[in-house]
Amino acid sequence: MRQSRVGAGLIVAGAVLLGANLIVWGGRDAAVDAAGGIAAQVASETRPGIEVLLADSIHLVEGLRAGLVTNHTGIDRQGVSTIDLLHGDARVELVALYSPEHGIRGEAEAGELVDSGTDPRTGLPIHSLYGATRKPTPEMLEGVEVLFFDIQDIGARYYTYVYTMALAMEAAGEAGIPFVVLDRPNPIGGVEVHGNVLDPAFASFVGMYPIPMRHGMTPGELARLFRGEFGVDAELRVAPLSGWSRGDWFPDTGLPWVAPSPNMPSVESARHYPGTCLFEGTNLSVGRGTPIAFQQIGAPWLDGEALAANLNGYGLAGVRFEAVRFVPENPGDGKHGGVEVGGVRLVASEPGYDPTEAAVAALIEAAALSGDRWEWRDAGFDRLAGTDRLRLAVEAGASLEEVRAAWQPDLDEFLQVRERYLLY
Repeated sequence: MRQSRVGAGLIVAGAVLLGANLIVWGGRDAAVDAAGGIAAQVASETRPGIEVLLADSIHLVEGLRAGLVTNHTGIDRQGVSTIDLLHGDARVELVALYSPEHGIRGEAEAGELVDSGTDPRTGLPIHSLYGATRKPTPEMLEGVEVLFFDIQDIGARYYTYVYTMALAMEAAGEAGIPFVVLDRPNPIGGVEVHGNVLDPAFASFVGMYPIPMRHGMTPGELARLFRGEFGVDAELRVAPLSGWSRGDWFPDTGLPWVAPSPNMPSVESARHYPGTCLFEGTNLSVGRGTPIAFQQIGAPWLDGEALAANLNGYGLAGVRFEAVRFVPENPGDGKHGGVEVGGVRLVASEPGYDPTEAAVAALIEAAALSGDRWEWRDAGFDRLAGTDRLRLAVEAGASLEEVRAAWQPDLDEFLQVRERYLLY
């Protein structure tokens, strides 16, 4: 990893200038430490980056023709769309929209290609970044003088929104226009960091860079990391959150929760997702189409009582496993749609819950109970795991302790690098 290009900070007209072309916007309640991060914030409630931009920093892009990468999660505290906020603000001219996986309204299923179109409310063109291309083309950016990004991430490596951000940032850099991240909280907190670090040889759109399964960063912080460590070259600016602390989970923010994708119905599902998403690379269901997707796993042949007993025997901190039966209702993923399955529900309690640790234990035990009926889904599991080492370890009968020990050195190194890019 390259050394950070971020230097000491300087407050200028409400903006924190960091490095050659990096601006982190701070409001009047932002204190900047010697490392160039926001050391403390004093506010009664969390304001997302779009509100900070409009209230404190819009003069920095005033008069520019803007593009916006967003979806239905780009909203203010009252639930008003960032599209409408920018379109209705005379200080900036919104001229184009760009949609990620699941579409501008978040209704398309995972992996479903999204068409370009026109936004019926504003009449603006919507360019799909999950169809013929995943990176804005020069034609898509024609006439755009600044490119904004405002999408709620969920804090796991596999979620594609942050890679749409990275590719859009790269395109903005190539076009010579600023890229502005309107920051949002990490809904499962910014303290805990868990799981293995992706091997670049297994990079894909569900993991483009060597970060852990649970990264503990906001989109703005990830953009800084991508720029500073992974060569995503752009004039990056971050409109930061106000009033958010690293230990805050989404319910602490007072912001309205909007399901970021069809099968991410709640913060509780997001809590488990850094671990249970690995089962997408197997022939077990993660409960897609149910109200508690990613909080449970199952298959028609699984004995949930036996699996729960085996997993509870690990004595893992902050989680217990309950036997369940459920009916997946998402036939598009080929995972037992409409068929009752047996399995376990993961019930978490703080402190100490590590969803990646729980998932590895569940992989080990579910594979053993499944016998010949266990299947890895083509190369999908290795893409999600960011390596083939985890699959090979489970096949070889490795213990949970051996798996954790193997990924710890890379995780420790990431934690040191990550520290340079934190804003809160």
